[in-house]
Order: sequence, then structure tokens, then C-alpha cells
Amino acid sequence: MASSILQFDYALGFSEGLAVAQTADRYAYIDRTGKAVIAVDPSFDGVSPFSEGRAIARVNDYYGYLDRTGAVVIDPQYPGVNRFSGGLAVVRNGNRYGYINLDGEWVIEPQFILASDFAEGLAAIKIDEQYGYVNASGEQAIAPQFTDAWSFSESLAVIRAEGKWGYVDRMGKVAIAPQFDGAFTFSETMARVRQESKWGYIRQSGEWAIAPKFDFASDFSEGLAVVLVGTMWGYTNSDGEVAIAPEFEFASDFSEGLAAVQVAGKIGFINKMGKSVIESQFQKAGSFSEGWAWVQLENQFRYIAPNGEFLSAICPDHP
Repeated sequence: MASSILQFDYALGFSEGLAVAQTADRYAYIDRTGKAVIAVDPSFDGVSPFSEGRAIARVNDYYGYLDRTGAVVIDPQYPGVNRFSGGLAVVRNGNRYGYINLDGEWVIEPQFILASDFAEGLAAIKIDEQYGYVNASGEQAIAPQFTDAWSFSESLAVIRAEGKWGYVDRMGKVAIAPQFDGAFTFSETMARVRQESKWGYIRQSGEWAIAPKFDFASDFSEGLAVVLVGTMWGYTNSDGEVAIAPEFEFASDFSEGLAAVQVAGKIGFINKMGKSVIESQFQKAGSFSEGWAWVQLENQFRYIAPNGEFLSAICPDHP
């Protein structure tokens, strides 16, 4: 038996065992062996990865949802939708946002100016000019009082008040006073925050874990975080020490032990020691998910394994 490398005109990462792959104007979902297992209706203009057994489908700028058989379970009827999270999805109906369940039934009627995905049982919503939080029943869990608010992560959420960023707990109590010029969600017990032009990391106590010294910073992932030093990207560990020297034109978060980095205009993958394990050769690349990462080589998309082998179809040998 011979094999043939699978190539596509477009591809997305694996989620829940399936990935979106496009050939010409047709979309399909493939499994981790490369087999097309769901043929997407050719009238669809686009589809998303699966989340909680549902995938977003777009038809003429309206959105609905598919199930894992490829059947439409929620008709494309909304001008804006999000993926499902916690059994609910944000959808926009007219100029207001609400939440539907997996069957497309309204659980929280559209009433919000803006709304976020549920995380840790709560979702950030905007009423009038202020942000607060609701629970999965639509009841106000934290009254609207902030000028901005983000989703909860590790029991804390980023909020903005009086021009500064801080954090609240799930009861709505200020856990870390608004004092930062920029802030992001907690990941692996630390959050990146900005003081003037420099980025550092704080702990959930609000104390500095890594004092502001980077020109930009990303969230921690698998024990390391991407940081910008001058014009080059590298990685720091949780003690603020250089784990991988800043020598890349671009760098991404680690996922499944590898990270995409750019050298001399091409993207490859490194391990946590900073060693190149997949040669820089691609125009674009995604993160590893469920054992595969999508990569763009010239005008075609492929899937690559951590050992550098491409996803291939098994074909009978020709005589």
C-alpha cells in the first residue's frame, strides 16, 4: 500500500475528533485518519469546528448550527452567533444578544447590548453602558457596574473601572483593585498585565510574579509564555527567567509540547528546550490539537504530526 499526502485549499484545527477541510468550494469534516466523515451541504458558505457537539454553519451571512451527522439542527437565522459553551450559545437577534440551548430554544431572551460565552457558570453582559454578569438562568449574578468585563478564568474575571483594569471574584467582590493599564485572564495561576508600556505577570493575590519588563506578553501555556523583547519573540518561565531566548520573528503558545515560530520568514515548530523539531518551511501554521496541526505550504494546507510527518491517505499500490 502507498500513501498520498492530503492537501486542501483551507483547513482548521481538530476539535472533538474532527477538523474542517475545504477543497475548491466544498467543505467536509475529516477524522484524524484523514477520512471525510461529514459532507457539508454545498450551499453553506462556511462552517466552524465542533464545540459541545455543535458546529456553526453560515448561509448568506446568517448563522445556525449542525450536529455531528452534518444535519442542520438550528436553522441559519441569526446575524451573529458564538460557539456553545456550558450548554449555551450567545446569539444575536436583531440588535440584542441572548442565549440558546443545544436544541435552539431560548434560555435567556435577547436583551443585552453585548454578551460573552459562559465560563465557570457566569457570562459577562452589557446593559445600557455598564457590564455585569448573569448565571445560566439569566439572573443577574453581579450587577452591571463596570465599564468593561471579560469572562471568568480560574475564579477571577478582568473588569475595567475608572479607566483602570482589575479583577473581581465570582461574588462580584473586587479581588485585585483596578490599577493596571491593560490586563488579561488568568492562566496557570498567573495573569499578564501592563503598567505603562511594559508587561509583567501577577498572581491571584495581586502580587507581582514577574515585574513588568516585556514589550508584550502572552498567557502561560504548558509552563511557558511568549514574550516580546525589543522586536524579537522568546519564552519566559514562571519565575521570569529566560526559558528560550528571544530570537524569533514570531512565536505562538505551546500546545501538546510544541510551538510554532517564525525564522527568516518561514514557520516551523520548536520543543520546550527551544530546539527546532519541524523545519521552518511554512507560510502559516496552527497549534497542535488532538495530535495534528494545520500548516500552509505554498498555496495548499496540510496536517502535520509532531514527528514532522504529514497526514496521508492510504492508497492501493499501482501494478
